Amino acid sequence: MNCDPLPGPLQPLLCSFLSGAASGWLLREVRGNWIKQRRYWFVLTQDSLDYYTGPEKGARRLGTLVLTNLCSVIWPDKQTYKETGYWSITVYGRKHCYRLYTKHFNEAVHWACAIQKIIDTKAPVETPTQLLIRDIEENKFNPEVVEHIYQHNPILKYTQGPLYAPLLPFPYGSLDGKGYGSVREEAVKLFNCLQQLESARESVPIIQGVLQTCLDLRPLRDEVYCQLVKQTSYTPAPYTAAHLRYWQLLTCMSCTFLPGPTVLKYLRFHLKRIQSQSPESEMDNYASFISEALEKTKCRECVPSWEEIQMLMSRQEMLCTVHYPGPGSCQLYISSHTTANEVVRRMQEKLSLQDSKNTFALYEQNALWEQPITGSVLIADILTRLEPYMSAESKSQWKLCFKLYCLLDADSISVDSIEYLFLFEQCHEMVVRGQLPASEEDLQALAALRLQCMMGDFSTHAPCPPLDELFPGHMLEGCPTTQRFPSGLLTGTLWSHTATAVHKQKVEQDLRLRSRLKEEAAAVMGSILERWKGLAGYSRMDSMAAYLTIARQWSGFGCHVSLVLLLRNSTGNFSQKLWLGVAATSVSLYRQGEAEALESFPYGQICSYGVSDSNTFKITAGDRDLLFETTKVRWVTTCVNTVLFCTGSERNTLSAHDTPPSLQLPDPL
Repeated sequence: MNCDPLPGPLQPLLCSFLSGAASGWLLREVRGNWIKQRRYWFVLTQDSLDYYTGPEKGARRLGTLVLTNLCSVIWPDKQTYKETGYWSITVYGRKHCYRLYTKHFNEAVHWACAIQKIIDTKAPVETPTQLLIRDIEENKFNPEVVEHIYQHNPILKYTQGPLYAPLLPFPYGSLDGKGYGSVREEAVKLFNCLQQLESARESVPIIQGVLQTCLDLRPLRDEVYCQLVKQTSYTPAPYTAAHLRYWQLLTCMSCTFLPGPTVLKYLRFHLKRIQSQSPESEMDNYASFISEALEKTKCRECVPSWEEIQMLMSRQEMLCTVHYPGPGSCQLYISSHTTANEVVRRMQEKLSLQDSKNTFALYEQNALWEQPITGSVLIADILTRLEPYMSAESKSQWKLCFKLYCLLDADSISVDSIEYLFLFEQCHEMVVRGQLPASEEDLQALAALRLQCMMGDFSTHAPCPPLDELFPGHMLEGCPTTQRFPSGLLTGTLWSHTATAVHKQKVEQDLRLRSRLKEEAAAVMGSILERWKGLAGYSRMDSMAAYLTIARQWSGFGCHVSLVLLLRNSTGNFSQKLWLGVAATSVSLYRQGEAEALESFPYGQICSYGVSDSNTFKITAGDRDLLFETTKVRWVTTCVNTVLFCTGSERNTLSAHDTPPSLQLPDPL
């Protein structure tokens, strides 16, 4: 083969690549008392990467790295070049790892390409366990053959000794990130963790650790399933508590991850085999539970919590507390597979809300913030994520709350129903958050009615709640808060007399502002208490009705959401801060604090709506495109979807453009 001349050392190298092999001088990292680099002559063949003392015929071969489908190549990177002045590639084999260096970037890339090309031509490597799983699948209807396979292959059966290699094939090489080694190394470590279950005083931390590794390293899920099948086959003491811990981990795995198709078939065969061999035993019970779980499991977002693992170990369901507006709550038993939709349906049944024309949803909620939970989300994942923040001691205590999601028909709500209480409580939440525009006089009247509803007639002995639970805080902020020095602002500079004076002035301004706000708050609270005194004799229902009568004066009463958005004009500049209200019949825009809509768009006038980009919601009405910048894009879009889904109004005339599939239609709530 003819090759055009190339400068430097690349000509013979490129010629050899084109002819299906490669050779050339490279530096190899050698580890001894210290790391150093030595120059060797490397030759790439169709089966291996070899290095010699030199290029001459008869030179002594010093080492060989056999290339298989499991070998891997790490390409040259700039960081290594900056640190060493050399471009490097790393080749991982079963027994060896070659770290090679060259001065020339192109040369390093060509070597990496050539080695990877050889690796890609190799047939997939199959481990003995894989081959035996295939044999078992092919002979699963012939018990004698299956028994013979198990008896003559110890790799399939329980062992007390360590595992020196994974049961399944994994690429050689290290992993970057999360502090793990290579997948092969982690597979062997996991088997050691499994064996520790037998003697550990507390098994939950080990189980949680195994599950976390499988969550982080997806390829290890099938491996752990195979290891657990191995450790639950032909066990010397199958009925002991130590052995049952393998079954408990297998139970947790089955409720967290699904294995791949081949391993899933192998697992199902194993479960049926155990059930036939040990009927009416604890192993039979676990196998039955696992088989049912595998029918329902979706890949989890979070590793099961401590409580969930304990429940799974005893094959029990968890008790979940769901709050609803007002002081009420319900306790429901849930499994690892229970979705938000299921909890919503069960809450509707418990509270006799099945026939409501309005829709409901679960929310993650604390005192300052909330968001609805998508119907298909697993409640176990939500509880796991919120577990650190759900205790009473937590400063930002989180809870699950069942609430009205879409108010489609407020007039049909009976005043003596729990749904009426929901409407009242959620309306009050909007008032306190400043989302319901009203005059200060009306807001004070609402606060007084709230007190009458909660506490009855005025009494000097009644403990009064703080003002921020009755009245929107932003109404007290007549003066802008002063800008304080951030922590460490003057660190490393001279503390001059000027800086000291400015700091002192800011502190004095802040104290004066606090004093004014405190006086204003006291005055507002005094006015509210005077109004409360005038409500003597109002019943709880009278107070709620009067409260909602005032709230209904707002044209946007019953909006699903009122979100602060930034309206963007055609030039791309932000122009106004607005509220967006999504109601049963229209989408409306409000200036903050104004009761009347700036503009309303009935659904019949909206041509399309949806996500323009990750933070932009777009509505097309006629020949106008309205763009809203918001962090609540998913919430707003799903809200509009839900209204249309539930009412069916003008649904065929709308299209959710540029909207992710998961948002085009909401989960039925």
